[in-house]
Amino acid sequence: MVAAVDDEVAALRAVTADLLGKHCTQAHVRAAMATEDGFDRDLWSHAARTGLHGLLIAEEFGGADAGHLAMGAVMEEMGAALVGGPFLATAVLTPHVLRLCAEVSEQQAVLPRIASGDLVATVAYAEPGTGVRPACATTTAAPAPSGAWTVTGEKTYVLDAGSAEVIYVYAATPDGPGLFAVDRDAAGMTVQPLSAVDQTRRQSRIDFGDTPSRLVGAPGRITAALEEALSLVAVALLSEQAGGTRRAMQAAVDHARTRFQFGRAIGSFQAVKHLCADMLLEAESAISAARHVAAAFDEGSPGAAADLALAQAYNAEAYLTVAATAIQVHGGIGFTWEHPAHLYLRRARTDAQLLGSPHEHRETYLRLVQP
Repeated sequence: MVAAVDDEVAALRAVTADLLGKHCTQAHVRAAMATEDGFDRDLWSHAARTGLHGLLIAEEFGGADAGHLAMGAVMEEMGAALVGGPFLATAVLTPHVLRLCAEVSEQQAVLPRIASGDLVATVAYAEPGTGVRPACATTTAAPAPSGAWTVTGEKTYVLDAGSAEVIYVYAATPDGPGLFAVDRDAAGMTVQPLSAVDQTRRQSRIDFGDTPSRLVGAPGRITAALEEALSLVAVALLSEQAGGTRRAMQAAVDHARTRFQFGRAIGSFQAVKHLCADMLLEAESAISAARHVAAAFDEGSPGAAADLALAQAYNAEAYLTVAATAIQVHGGIGFTWEHPAHLYLRRARTDAQLLGSPHEHRETYLRLVQP
């Protein structure tokens, strides 16, 4: 099922595509990759002024409260353009986590700054040896004599920690896990960039040693709320994967039309035709899955969680398959550093593990649908 896209979402998609067409060409992507923090601040400012940073933020905090289909339209275009930088961490992950886990006072202080583009923020929840989902927290937080808190431990796979001005940390306390805010210049914190496959999106390991922090989400049901927030982030990630899948397919098909061998376009050869047809099927199915899941979450469908898990497995593998096939269709040029084909494969590999593997998503799906 392809979810119906209303006029507002279609207009948002067109505005985003126009913005990225001007400010996120392959040259811009390469230039951002070469910077220390990994993103184009000019594009960041333009996106904020367009209102993209506030799509998931409530109107009372300066956002649009636009829903998953609207954000999905934006993420499709961003995935197609290989937008890097902290948009996913700041405009998708952090708003969901703060809405579900943090006190209202923290939301009031931070969300308007995110919506305006004035703040880069991220969330640290994954730990070495525990996977990417917050099943437990070995990082600990303890009350300090001053009445504040200190955080000690290690987090990994933290998105855009190097450019974040505030990092929200999931940490254990004697009363259960809580959510803590750590400022970028806090003492005792070391951010170590990871050597990630996808060089368009930075990931880091963070070491905390009695690092001063603020308790912003009281211990209680933080673990369940954080899991829910990550599921909502996954809805947006589906659209990024779908957009990247479609763009990789389109690039390969365009090459097959214009690359001539033996006096014919290579797309006229049956073997290449079959590859292109298979890529089209994968790409359109990924788009359909992403839009269906976004609509299901907007509508509060009782089967939305199961649909999400199945779509996560499918879209991850579809993106990987299409990105790899696109390199083959391009031939020798597709294997060069200068050609963008490998950048899509790198993003596909990272996205496929960012919130759990396809195998884990299938296990989640079976757990949800089996009586």
